[in-house]
Amino acid sequence: MIWQRNLWVLCIGVALSGSSYTMVIPFLPLYLLELGVNQNNVTVWSGIIFSSTFLVAAVLAPYWGRKADQMGKKRMLIRAGFCLAVVYFLGSLARTPYELLGMRILQGVANGFVPASFAIVSSSVPEHKMGTSLGFMQTGLLCGGILGPLLGGTLSHLYGMRQSFVIAALIIFLATVAAWLLVEEPKSSATAKTGSIREDIKAALSNRALVKLLFLLLLVQMTTMVLQPLITLYIAELQGKLDGAELLSGFIFGLTGVAGALAAPFWGKIGQKRGFYIILITTLAGAGVINSLQFFVGNIVQFSLVQFVFGLFIAGVIPAINAMVVANTDSDFRGRAFGLTTSANQLGSMLGPIFGGIISSLSGIKAVFVFTGIVLVGSAVAVWRSKETKSESC
Repeated sequence: MIWQRNLWVLCIGVALSGSSYTMVIPFLPLYLLELGVNQNNVTVWSGIIFSSTFLVAAVLAPYWGRKADQMGKKRMLIRAGFCLAVVYFLGSLARTPYELLGMRILQGVANGFVPASFAIVSSSVPEHKMGTSLGFMQTGLLCGGILGPLLGGTLSHLYGMRQSFVIAALIIFLATVAAWLLVEEPKSSATAKTGSIREDIKAALSNRALVKLLFLLLLVQMTTMVLQPLITLYIAELQGKLDGAELLSGFIFGLTGVAGALAAPFWGKIGQKRGFYIILITTLAGAGVINSLQFFVGNIVQFSLVQFVFGLFIAGVIPAINAMVVANTDSDFRGRAFGLTTSANQLGSMLGPIFGGIISSLSGIKAVFVFTGIVLVGSAVAVWRSKETKSESC
């Protein structure tokens, strides 16, 4: 069946996309040191380098979402994939932090492979398979998150960061070619639309359920991205030396991905049966409590264990939000809805490193764990109170 082939191809595609991303992104602070940034300034530069992509992607996401509904989601997926391949290759040629910043800005312009993939799947699969399918897609993305840091950490350790950028470019290129040849988009999802982006945003703002989901997605993404630019430096702090930190951080990122890959299908199935509000409350609260516990870790083993358990919980959040977005939007608005979720996602990804840099500079990296724990638990409470005041719509 077409929807099954789309699901498998795009699941593998987002896995490859995720691996190409995580091959290089967690190690950018070390790359900045290689490019001549002073160690005292590396956290500030890391925040700028990380946030630039997300800011540009957040601004452009509604435009790409509208184009997806007008011209077809598959065309937007192919555009994003081939452009990302070029951008990653340019990253291997960077000689200064300013050139790396330019590469990250271009990456924001090219962004869109993963949301386009999710939009195609949500338009293809039968309604009764939606939760399971989106959980399956999330598993693919997380599997890429497992392989990427392991491969990127190994390549960086053996050959340097430049080789990682080249391999990342090749991986996303191959994923895009596979989608181009094998994915078939449902005809009904490519009907031309009229109006403007302003009207799209106005329509989205009139949908209160969608607005709440977008804000929740922003908060969740912010908390998950707070530590990403700092984790390699934190591991170096835990082990007392910088040498080998990139390889070890790749392993720990991989552990979190393994946990997510194991848990995401489970959360998807439970959500399909019992409702996604329940899943959101459980996973947000669990992730918040576990993340706060990282404040007390004193060695690499403890940190790895807590990261693994955190991955078990956080893996259920995004599929639940995506399924609820699908349930609260019309099929002919689906591309634009996922464009708006991408904006929320990217804004959260932009704010996370900024907050992480500020909090770690003022109070140390451990204070970041307390901050993210409070935000996640607070989000769970807000979802629970929302469920108490209205019946579940998904």
